[in-house]
Amino acid sequence: MESASGRYVLSFNGEVYNFPRLRQEPDLSGYPFRGHSDTEVILAAVQNLGVPNAVTKLQGMFAFALWDRQERCLWLARDRVGKKPLYYGWCGKSFLFGSELKALRKHPDFESDLDRDALGQYMQYGWVSQPHSIYRKIRKLPPGCLLKVPQDSLPWAVQPTPYWSARDVAEQGESHRFAGSYEDAINRLDVVLNDAVADRMVSDVELGALLSGGIDSSIIVALMRKHADHPVKTFSIGFWEEKYNEAEYAAAVARHLNTEHHEVYVTPDQALDVVEQLPHIYDEPFADSSQIPTYLVSKLAREKLKVVLTGDGGDEQMAGYRRYKNCLGHWQDVLRVPEPARKLVAPVSRALGAGSWRWARRYAERGRRVPGWTRKLGKISQRSCNWQARYPQQILAYKFNKCLAVDQFVPGAVDPVTPLSDPACWAQVKDPLFAMLHYDYTGYLPDDILVKVDRASMAVGLEARAPLLDQRVLELAWSLPRDYLYSGDSGKRVLRDLLTRYVPRNLIDRPKRGFSVPVKEWLVGPLRDWVEDLISEQTLEEQGIFDTGSIREAWQQHLYGWANHSELMWSILMFQAWWRAQSGDR
Repeated sequence: MESASGRYVLSFNGEVYNFPRLRQEPDLSGYPFRGHSDTEVILAAVQNLGVPNAVTKLQGMFAFALWDRQERCLWLARDRVGKKPLYYGWCGKSFLFGSELKALRKHPDFESDLDRDALGQYMQYGWVSQPHSIYRKIRKLPPGCLLKVPQDSLPWAVQPTPYWSARDVAEQGESHRFAGSYEDAINRLDVVLNDAVADRMVSDVELGALLSGGIDSSIIVALMRKHADHPVKTFSIGFWEEKYNEAEYAAAVARHLNTEHHEVYVTPDQALDVVEQLPHIYDEPFADSSQIPTYLVSKLAREKLKVVLTGDGGDEQMAGYRRYKNCLGHWQDVLRVPEPARKLVAPVSRALGAGSWRWARRYAERGRRVPGWTRKLGKISQRSCNWQARYPQQILAYKFNKCLAVDQFVPGAVDPVTPLSDPACWAQVKDPLFAMLHYDYTGYLPDDILVKVDRASMAVGLEARAPLLDQRVLELAWSLPRDYLYSGDSGKRVLRDLLTRYVPRNLIDRPKRGFSVPVKEWLVGPLRDWVEDLISEQTLEEQGIFDTGSIREAWQQHLYGWANHSELMWSILMFQAWWRAQSGDR
């Protein structure tokens, strides 16, 4: 879209939720509006305020490119949390940008050299962390950032600049704690979250919600019901395996809220059919196995409508993950042990682990069952890295780690500078819980959770909106006293108690289960042939990317039951499937 003055041309992906209010602001009152879209409001704000000031006023999920005909420069911008993707880079003399890597790959100047450092870190976490991409010449614009590229700019001469910072929010929250009572906090959250939901319900088409039956999605549906004049459509996925099934909880919440509920129980064959599509859906290696049910529930919802609200973001703001309890305990243990003693733990544990694996392999190769004591020693070895931590964020990072170092499977890889590895990116707060919340918010959330949902929903033409990611909700959450969020052994205290105003407590008081699939069982069962094909010794040697021996050994450890390497193997397999798919596109 072109601005009224003709100076600016905008290419925009996403939604700005507060555009009706912005349109009425005095700063934009003189703009000659011709339509009623949020796209035109962005152009009006840019023309009247300039790009840096305009983007701070936008609330929503967006990535946009804006060409300034007068200054002969290109602006790139991405929303605060990174809901929408934006890739860019210099290939030869061309500056390429877009929402999808597959689009950039079509350009004749595109260079497909792998970023081996990014690949090494991917093997640790299961995602490629911004600002890197899997390609050496392409980067991701970090969340909450602008990039100004003059027409005569030299390659990589300009760098992104933040217009908003989650780190600032975390640090300001600690220095300016919410002063009201616990009941005041619940009331305030009710107001703020109601506003966020109402903003996201402005739509030209009917919308519904993805409902897992957990606290986050349930509160979103409850508030949608307040603002809707008809039953809300809700959607859930169920699994026949009891361990992984949450559909019954979602159905109970749906009955209480009187939604028009839709669910489908997925068979292993249906889920496995999705595996072949994953490299094309996710565009670069991505290894969160809940990508499968996320795609399936998005596909189910798209059969009825085009827009859904989700509960994404609640865990990272309200301390909802079980791992926070474990990591806080580990951090306290680390602080009790003198550093010289801690330095001895890791090498001793690794030696015990290596020895126990040698014994386990002897048993397995003779057709005998692997003794339990060898598995226990192996787990001790894998957990020994905690004793090397100097910050609570590192304890959380080790919780994610599927391997101990970036060069364990990718020879020569060096840990790249990302929000996962660079302490300069971490919030300087005293409370280790808030330090870990910020770490997840700037790492796991934008590079795993939001990638998973955005690519899965967009693959079927479904728009997913997340009210809990509204900046007003975040700013309130991180200003609350710790015990308002985290009490005893569980988090999300204030959100849980707000939900009881709308849903009986007995429907929501249950352990968090997560949105997972039985990968461990699949790898040694129905996916076994697929695995052996992708990581055969011949395939790995011809490919020349990984350390063949290390990968084959990890697979043996998984097969023999000495270690559960399901997440590590899924990361390897998702890369291999992606590599094979994109090699066919070249």
